Order: sequence, then structure tokens, then C-alpha cells
Amino acid sequence: QLQLVESGGGLVQPGGSLRLSCTASGSSLDFYAVGWFRQAPGKEREGVSCISPAADSRYYNDSVKGRFAVSRDFAKNTVTLQMNSLKPEDTAVYYCAATWGNGPTPQVMCLTQEAEYWGQGTQVTVSS
Repeated sequence: QLQLVESGGGLVQPGGSLRLSCTASGSSLDFYAVGWFRQAPGKEREGVSCISPAADSRYYNDSVKGRFAVSRDFAKNTVTLQMNSLKPEDTAVYYCAATWGNGPTPQVMCLTQEAEYWGQGTQVTVSS
């Protein structure tokens, strides 16, 4: 049974950076597509960035393009989300999720939010 744990959230000033990690246990992440999703207070959850199992395809929400970068560390069984130039509107609970195989593209995964496994979330607050 795959288990996902997010870490790295916190309070940061506008323009600052945070690095979120999604660490898996119970199974290797190598054959899973992984996505980052977020939900702000009073808003629906949205896909932020998703990455294919082989890390050869990525998708980014338009609102984070050029500021966020998703990557995989196969040795550490981890997927990271580097967030730069943070804005107050990035404030949300961030979740990682995983789905088996290459079936859905990263774009489809992020847009449909369909995943088999979800983490518990980590709070990101961007405020001065």
C-alpha cells in the first residue's frame, strides 16, 4: 500500500520560495504519475503540477508557469515542488497524489484530479 507524506510547507513572504516534498513509503514511486494539487479557503481544489513516471512529461497550471518546478528523485522515492516568486494567491493546502502507470498524461491527471493515493496535505501561507 503506497503512502504519501508531504513536507516543506510554512509561512513565507511574497516573493519568497518554498520547496515541498512528497515522500512515498510502502512502495516505489517509480511507476506512478505524481501530481501536486492545492485547495485555498473557500475555493475548489485545483491541479498545480503533475509529472509522468519517467519524468519525461510535466504539466503546470497557467497560474504557476515559470515560477514552480516539479521534479523526481528516484533514489529518495520523492517528488518535489520548487515554488519561487510566491504570491499571496498561492496560499493553500498543498496535496500530493499518485496514480499508477502512464495511462493519464500529466495534463489529464492534473485536470481530472483522478489519483489512487493522496497525502494528508501541507499548509503554504504567503503573507507579509
